[in-house]
Amino acid sequence: MEESAAIAALGALAQSTRIHVFRLLVRHEPHGMAAGEIARQLDVPQNTMSAHLGILARAGLVRSERKSRSILYRADLEGLRALTLFLVKDCCAGSAELCAPLVAELTPCC
Repeated sequence: MEESAAIAALGALAQSTRIHVFRLLVRHEPHGMAAGEIARQLDVPQNTMSAHLGILARAGLVRSERKSRSILYRADLEGLRALTLFLVKDCCAGSAELCAPLVAELTPCC
């Protein structure tokens, strides 16, 4: 991931509603959620939710897929992986044992 893409992703997540949206979508993997349902669960107007989803999509953190008359949104786990790797790529100056706690913390979630 390039630095500019990482900055865009971090900027997209640096807002309360968007980070709640992203975490909600991660919890609903692999099925995703319709935009209206996301808006209802987070008590956000649908037009506002569309703007938030657009920002997350442009940042590479959310994907959308048309299903009949609905658009389903999913967390882009590849985008999350790329962002995480960008942040920890040079972790601990190459001393793997120093990064072991981070890896151990991430392992159970997947």
